[in-house]
Amino acid sequence: MELSVTRRQLEFIRSTARETLFGGAAGGGKSYAQLIDALLFAMKYPASRQLILRRTFPELKRSLIQVSLTLYPKEWGTYGESNHLWTFRNKSLIEFGFCDSENDVTKYQSAEYDVIRFDELTHFTEFQFTYLLSRIRGTNGYPKQVKASTNPGGVGHSWVKSRYIDVLTPGEEKDGKLFLPAKVQDNTFLMRSDPEYVERLQLLDARSKKALLYGRWDLFEGQYFEEFSPDIHICRPPDMPDWWRRYLAIDYGLDMLAALWIALAPDGTAWVYREVYQSGLIISEAAEAICQAETGEETIFQRLAPPDLFNRRQETGRSAVDIFAEHGLFFDKAMGERIPGWYAVKEYLHPYFDEQGIRTARLKISPACKNLIRTLPMLAADAKNPNDTANTPHELTHAPDALRYFAGTIRPEGTPWNPDAYDKEVGAFLSYQR
Repeated sequence: MELSVTRRQLEFIRSTARETLFGGAAGGGKSYAQLIDALLFAMKYPASRQLILRRTFPELKRSLIQVSLTLYPKEWGTYGESNHLWTFRNKSLIEFGFCDSENDVTKYQSAEYDVIRFDELTHFTEFQFTYLLSRIRGTNGYPKQVKASTNPGGVGHSWVKSRYIDVLTPGEEKDGKLFLPAKVQDNTFLMRSDPEYVERLQLLDARSKKALLYGRWDLFEGQYFEEFSPDIHICRPPDMPDWWRRYLAIDYGLDMLAALWIALAPDGTAWVYREVYQSGLIISEAAEAICQAETGEETIFQRLAPPDLFNRRQETGRSAVDIFAEHGLFFDKAMGERIPGWYAVKEYLHPYFDEQGIRTARLKISPACKNLIRTLPMLAADAKNPNDTANTPHELTHAPDALRYFAGTIRPEGTPWNPDAYDKEVGAFLSYQR
């Protein structure tokens, strides 16, 4: 049997990393590489066990299973329709499985596999992935691996990006993980047999085209802040004179303190120049972390906290802001309404051309603010209310919420939010967006 693969597919097949992700543009030959790699592993290691997963069975049947039936030699093994299992003459097994709901992973709780292969990894939740990692085990001495392939987008986009894209240099193994970017142009077989495929991808909307044609991981289906662009919004702050107004906006809970320091330039540009992002802090510890972050030379014009931190606890009669005040930090109430606040963030992010014809925006984020940079573009729209952001994964919401409190309260020209005119302002926001 003669098998033809591309250079990138061969890199995937040869990878001995504990975890390998082959991801990026559509049409890169990722699923085909999975099937070829699975077959070669099965032939090399007698009585080995592998699991190939898709999120739903219809996806599995019309793609991987169908291709395997035409690709795998019948004289080498047989496929069982009822158990979705290839059984080879050397007793190796390749099982096709799916996890339609999050708890479907428990049906594999007693299984053992040498390799688990995820096709479209971003369709799986992080819980499903980490649970299934525990099923990779055995005493046969064979390699134990995860091999995954995917396009950007889907419910797992955020955690996949954090686990592989953000921390790995493409093509270089680190800590047992390897990321191999996929481009449609890498698939020379597809380019020869269907040269119009790229032209069809060019017809997609701008976001889908960037994700599926170019393999961009900073854009995905359902992304709330499509305006975010690292080239425009991430930049080292200038020397900021003392007379620029500086603000502190926080989102606080025991699960996370997210604090952002923002300087407002005369032209209305907001420079996010410092962050504190730390979990497990009681209020006094959070106050200490904030005080340690601030330099003695800067003057904070206004500190902003969400309305819930002003609520007094029945048992103590004190609010969170009262305790902050005891440590020398005095907060004003931020505008806490979600949708007008997110719209205000969008206004700050919205690109425009300055007088020199340079594309810019009224929000700039220092590279030092890594958590805001990481989480802001990862926020997805709420499936039930696309005007709002989703509350999950919750870890992504803290730093953007702090930014929302600032943006909803302080307009680009520095005009503070007027709570007495709240209803009028909300109506103006919603009317403007329509």
